[in-house]
Amino acid sequence: MRILHLTLKKQWFDMIVYGGKRQEYREIKPYWDKRFNKQYDAVFFKNGYQKDAPSALVELVEIRKGQGISIWGAPNEKVYILELGRILERSLNAN
Repeated sequence: MRILHLTLKKQWFDMIVYGGKRQEYREIKPYWDKRFNKQYDAVFFKNGYQKDAPSALVELVEIRKGQGISIWGAPNEKVYILELGRILERSLNAN
């Protein structure tokens, strides 16, 4: 399984894990162009940079370019849209 690793702020992490946010966004920049040129099966989201930070493994349905949903954090411009599927694993209790 090919896994994309991304770190999120608490607001967006919580919305994915608890609130049904089904998309994550990234700006269209050369850095993301290069990373998204590969195929991924899932996204490993981490809430912060601590070793024991809350995390979730979420199915990745597709990556495409388009206009995102503003209440889910999309800027008012074309972005990469990561369409998310079901939550495969989660670890919410930081030690």
